[in-house]
Amino acid sequence: MSRLDSFIRRLEAQRACLDLAAHLVRELDGNVLELGLGNGRTYDHLRQLFPDRKIYVCERRVAAHPNCVPPAELLLLGDMRDTLQTARELLWRQVALAHLDPATGDGAASRALAAELAPLIIPLLRPGGMLVSEPAIARDELSPVPLPESVAPGRYNLYRYVNCRSSV
Repeated sequence: MSRLDSFIRRLEAQRACLDLAAHLVRELDGNVLELGLGNGRTYDHLRQLFPDRKIYVCERRVAAHPNCVPPAELLLLGDMRDTLQTARELLWRQVALAHLDPATGDGAASRALAAELAPLIIPLLRPGGMLVSEPAIARDELSPVPLPESVAPGRYNLYRYVNCRSSV
């Protein structure tokens, strides 16, 4: 498979998983958290899925299309290891859906970053909230959700937050 075909399949999987997760949290109050803005495509899609919710974004530095930049009050700039600490004070147990796609280009690096960030993301999720993640995440607090039929196993991942540990 060409790199272009692989990229297209990844984006199709991302969209299908975000669409399913949005459906699964439609009755759950809460904010949305985008971990990494990139060029803003996913953020723009999340705005379509959640027109009435606040969408917070953690990003090292903004390089998105000008039409895809969140309002300043919803943008947490800096390294995610730091911005998620700020988000913890702001969003403790208030996130209905979080999306993590490190897009490092290196599978091992993406998995390592996801493993490092997961303990910082989980305290933000509401009970029953969803985490959509490109790298797989193995945590007791997260229960895998079946993927849409169009998504190959391992291409993208869906999790529901099921364990409310307050000590995380």
